[in-house]
Amino acid sequence: MKVLIDENLPRKLAGHLRGHGCKTVAECGWAGRKNGELLSLAEPLFDVLLTLDKSVPYQQDVSSGSIAVLIVRARSNRIQDLLPCIPECLAALERIRPGEVIRVGDVRTS
Repeated sequence: MKVLIDENLPRKLAGHLRGHGCKTVAECGWAGRKNGELLSLAEPLFDVLLTLDKSVPYQQDVSSGSIAVLIVRARSNRIQDLLPCIPECLAALERIRPGEVIRVGDVRTS
């Protein structure tokens, strides 16, 4: 999968998503873009947007698009709080389909 890592997540996360091509929003030159514009820019180039932003599916209708959204629920965006979510992220990346929104991580921490 080609994964776009949202700017609310650390760049280091890419190294833990083995087997997937990852780029950050900043690497693409899209920092500061609103979710709708970001998804429009990402859709032709990426399969999945990985984010902490749980409001994306409420603000944007991704169901008819060709990009999926993977929302990580963690205590914070610090890498040590995100690492426990990596196995679940990797499993979700194997099954996620275009237009889907999948949430991973601990609901109680977000």
